[in-house]
Amino acid sequence: MTNVSVQLYSVRDKFTEQPDEVLDRLAAIGFTQVEPYGLAEHAATLADGLKRHGLTAPTAHARLVGEDQRGIFAKAAECGVGVVIDPFIPAEKWQNKADIAATADALNAAAAIAPEFGVRVGYHNHWWELESRIDGRSAFEGFAELLDPQIVLEVDTYWAAAGGEDAPELLQRLGDRVYAIHVKDGGLSTDASGQVPAGQGSIPVADVLKAAPQALRVVEFDNYDGDIYEGITASYEYLKGIEG
Repeated sequence: MTNVSVQLYSVRDKFTEQPDEVLDRLAAIGFTQVEPYGLAEHAATLADGLKRHGLTAPTAHARLVGEDQRGIFAKAAECGVGVVIDPFIPAEKWQNKADIAATADALNAAAAIAPEFGVRVGYHNHWWELESRIDGRSAFEGFAELLDPQIVLEVDTYWAAAGGEDAPELLQRLGDRVYAIHVKDGGLSTDASGQVPAGQGSIPVADVLKAAPQALRVVEFDNYDGDIYEGITASYEYLKGIEG
């Protein structure tokens, strides 16, 4: 499957200890793409490891707001990353228009620098951007309208649902701005407990996929009670069964 990736945060403890083994295991499952987290910290390991295991990283997570953006973009280019996604702006920054506009301005400024390194900028949501309502809609949607058109969105559909949104409808409204989606499932607990392989929980995963046919599918677990490789494999096989 060419449109499927996996977030390395799912195996963060194992990756910290034995990154080469993790990349080997994920490639053996069938993945050809991964989504690194903490790109700035792991770039040296990834630059060699990805090639060695026949993997690419079309997207990666790295904090951008208030950070050394040029340094991060340079490392992204070294690893072959096409889109650098800021994964986290805290909940208190999504409660009023001024703070939301400030975040959009900061990412727009980053997006003006990114092309120098051949990369783009993106943003990934948690539940609080959707839970916060301003002028009758989610803070996340208002934020999206303030972003430079070259900035893309990675919609975490589990967190969107946990924040009270209908994930497929949200994806349809956002349209082509959605470059990637996080595919995960469970009982919608905001403490990340009870997450299960795709298709086994409360998220209408099949409808999510139909609502964003163009989006990269990124398998992720924030936590998993069983063997994480078994969980990842089950999600991969679910996607393979639906999309071939």
